[in-house]
Amino acid sequence: MAEIKHIFIVCGEASGDLNAANLAKAIFEKNPNAKISGVGGKLLKEAGVKIYYDIKDLSVIGLFDVLKKLPKFLFLKKLILKKIKTDKPDAIILVDFSGFNLRLAKAIKKSIPVIYYISPQVWASRPGRIKTIKKYVDKMVVLFKFEKEFYKKYGIDADYTGHPLLDIARPLMQKEEFIKEFHIYDPFESHPIIALLPGSREQEVKRILPLMLKASLLIKQTIDGAQFLIVKSTQVSWDTYHPITHAFQKDLKVIEGKTYDCLNVADFAIVCSGTATLETAIMQKPFVVIYKMSLLNYLLYLPQIRIPYISLVNILAKKKVVPELIQFKATPRNIYKQVIKLLTNPLEKEQLKKELAQIRSLLGDHGANQRAAGIILDFLKTRPRQKQIS
Repeated sequence: MAEIKHIFIVCGEASGDLNAANLAKAIFEKNPNAKISGVGGKLLKEAGVKIYYDIKDLSVIGLFDVLKKLPKFLFLKKLILKKIKTDKPDAIILVDFSGFNLRLAKAIKKSIPVIYYISPQVWASRPGRIKTIKKYVDKMVVLFKFEKEFYKKYGIDADYTGHPLLDIARPLMQKEEFIKEFHIYDPFESHPIIALLPGSREQEVKRILPLMLKASLLIKQTIDGAQFLIVKSTQVSWDTYHPITHAFQKDLKVIEGKTYDCLNVADFAIVCSGTATLETAIMQKPFVVIYKMSLLNYLLYLPQIRIPYISLVNILAKKKVVPELIQFKATPRNIYKQVIKLLTNPLEKEQLKKELAQIRSLLGDHGANQRAAGIILDFLKTRPRQKQIS
């Protein structure tokens, strides 16, 4: 069995950087002599990976955003192919970021083993991508059981690990410590805490945070003592948040890099669709999901959808567990109605918590990164090296 010396890894967004970093740490634990280089962000670099390109400006939403950044993507693709040719890594791991990574897999042409960690959501939209995966990806490492079963139908080699969020979605501070540090009222019934999670991309924050804040004004009219914590992504600059928050309440609390501590003290959350919905479910907090994109992107995206829900929580449950307010339904008034309905109805709120506990049980067991690292290293030990890119 060949010794694995060098792995190249590619991610493109905040959640991918987090997952890639934790995977890299697990690989180093199992193979301390391994070398890992690639494309990523701050977390992947801190994990000990040599970064050739920083992903801070790569995040996109919709076709038109992709077109604006097309020169960057073309440059990055060329850079990666050059590094593969000169550095001759033993394998490449593609982490999420499907629009770019599947095109990259095509260009690599299996010249080295291609592993995909965190599957593109081909079961939800763009089913044509399945052919690309079958032809150009050697190994899928997936987070959900149903994904393994899905790929099995198409004869694609896929292994299931469970979800890595189970290992990290936990508060780092005691509730009392957090409340004292950020000068929050004790969350009695008259002072409920509502966490606002407007996304991890600049475009999402600009479009979604104003909706959340307008809804918060309506909520305060009904619940005078309601408190709101804006959960700030470290991937989005303060310059994006300040103009939005300044136009609303002056007592807003914007807290950076403490998602799980904010959710830990919250009674309820309003969440931008994405990874944050699973994080909120793991933290067992009732929430409503919202999402809105530009009209043109929405009209282009809509025909590709093959499932009735957008939130991973509802997709896993195969039913509507949490309310979804998407595009035209994502209005301040509708958000307000859903929050008040759940926040002021103890029985409905408790039922939702029970449903979220069931969702948590569908995410597998702790140790997903270690399992993923083991699957990848075992696969590569028995995989012969292929031809080089011409």
